[in-house]
Amino acid sequence: MTAPRAALSWSSGKDCAWALHVCRRDGLADVALLLTTVNAEFDRVAMHGTRRTILEAQARAADLPLMAVDLPWPCSNADYEARMHGACQALLSRGITHIVFGDLFLEDVRAYREAQLEGTGLTPLFPLWGQPTDALAEAMMGAGLKARVVTCDPAKVPADAAGRVWDKALLDALPPGVDPCGENGEFHTGVWDGPMFRHPIAHHMGETVTRDGFVYADMIPA
Repeated sequence: MTAPRAALSWSSGKDCAWALHVCRRDGLADVALLLTTVNAEFDRVAMHGTRRTILEAQARAADLPLMAVDLPWPCSNADYEARMHGACQALLSRGITHIVFGDLFLEDVRAYREAQLEGTGLTPLFPLWGQPTDALAEAMMGAGLKARVVTCDPAKVPADAAGRVWDKALLDALPPGVDPCGENGEFHTGVWDGPMFRHPIAHHMGETVTRDGFVYADMIPA
């Protein structure tokens, strides 16, 4: 059976990176490009705060083209949906039939994605869905995936988690009840190495700032 031609929803973080690896390893999808949304005002990924230059470096390391959808700031739901509708049309024109997501267990997020793609001609795929996140984190780390915490919610985890390597030492230090993959919004990551990349992404960490109630650590390509 031929794997469907797909785009992969790319946030710059570990879960989408691992979804890419799983799709390639298991033949679930022929991932043809990375699809991401960028806050055009700041030239960064929304929520993660990852610079576009890091996104571009990740795409090169994954040996895939990057389709960046620029969003205005502030961005209304109508603006977002219009831009994403245009992106879906562009994907279809490239022969893409599926979009891969790295979501783990949040039912409302999955339902939203399915609703947004309904009628577009694109089918969502969730290769990591329902896996226990403690075992998933262990598998990612064991396979050599390397990431840093680039955003965290200081109401859920210590602010000094921002900028730290996402590793067992970090997970052991997190408060009880925090998901090891940060699926409840406790933190977000930026990936710099792993089996989905041809080479590591050289980088250094810039300043850490608090903005809109979240702590951001700036990952800068070397």
